[in-house]
Amino acid sequence: MYQLTARDIRRRNRFTVLQAVYAAEGHTSRQQIAQATGLSFATVGNMIAELLDVGVLAELGYEAAGIGRPRAQLAVNPDRGLLIGVDIAETSIHFDVFDLAMTVLRSAEIPVDPGATTPADIADLIVRGIGEVTGEDSGKVLGVGLSVPGLVEPEQGISVFSPYWHWHDVPLKALLEPRLPYPLYLDNPLKTSTAAHLWFGAGRDVDDLIVITLRAGVGIGVVIDGMLYRGVTNSAGEWGHTTLVPDGRACSCGRNGCVEAYVSAPGIVATLRDIDPASPLLAGDDATVIRAIAIAAGQADAAAVSEHTAALEVIEQTGHYLGVAVANLVNLFNPRRMVFTDLVARQLGEPLLEATRRSAERHAMSDPFAAVTLQLCGLPHNPASLGAATFALEGFLADRERFGSVAARRALRASST
Repeated sequence: MYQLTARDIRRRNRFTVLQAVYAAEGHTSRQQIAQATGLSFATVGNMIAELLDVGVLAELGYEAAGIGRPRAQLAVNPDRGLLIGVDIAETSIHFDVFDLAMTVLRSAEIPVDPGATTPADIADLIVRGIGEVTGEDSGKVLGVGLSVPGLVEPEQGISVFSPYWHWHDVPLKALLEPRLPYPLYLDNPLKTSTAAHLWFGAGRDVDDLIVITLRAGVGIGVVIDGMLYRGVTNSAGEWGHTTLVPDGRACSCGRNGCVEAYVSAPGIVATLRDIDPASPLLAGDDATVIRAIAIAAGQADAAAVSEHTAALEVIEQTGHYLGVAVANLVNLFNPRRMVFTDLVARQLGEPLLEATRRSAERHAMSDPFAAVTLQLCGLPHNPASLGAATFALEGFLADRERFGSVAARRALRASST
């Protein structure tokens, strides 16, 4: 079993304290942070001192506590620098610039040409998009987080496998580093979306969470005892490529019957095509079709009754398959909360969630299902880009030289007083 070092524990405590400040959504005090985190007041004080020294936190003044000394009020310092989150999807690349309060300052989106998806092509788009959103503020950027589809080795920044572009062992970080003067942090959408919920969303107040990403590809991010679970090779969460229907539909991974083949955007389009091959809802790309299904399901127009009926049937069938797959997750992980996010969940929303809940209840063990809450993503920003920016923030905070120099400065100040 891996043993945490003193540095690991200090890093975890630092993140825990900062997460508590973000969760306060305004200002808070050392005493309130200690109460919220369960850390000792001394530990909280040390972590706050480090975060103040590097400018991530700021003291806003003092607030009377009733009895005793006034309490110093703390908040995130939004002006300390900028973070960039990049969501590299199969059909487009989304860019967000955040201040340190995680407020989106600027955004951009660049379509991906299906005929130009070599690593060099994608690297060109990334560099172009980052240049567009940073502009004259490039000197303020603390780091760039990139959410890359497929399997990713984050330490070296390698796209191990992307089934959509047929990438194998692409050193994407190495391709980008000579062209971008910022620290780069890579992971996949499953991990980035889960990090966003862990820091800013449904994972703030629970220790056992599953985030289900539903887009052209599908998968899960798993939080166990408050920690993101990665697995031995960072491939934990490839639930989309577990078997749902033996010998079923062909999947993009080359196998048959995977969860992804039924509940991803292309899988849902295939379901509509099975139900009504001539449906007018099938016009356009997958994202357009999913939107059309959502609209048709919500409009019982007498002139378009067949489209309405087909859309409802698609949602019901998709919810059935998704519910069976979710029931397996409930039985395996016994989570407190499950969050559905990204294109499919955003467009099909509550009708899909209700169909999924009904199906999952039929197939899951009763006690674990009674303990879990199923909900849609409530984050106001793109979860993948927000989570990618969060990894950039974590990377900035984990810089050993930076915090080593902080510790040295504090020791020097202490010895001189």
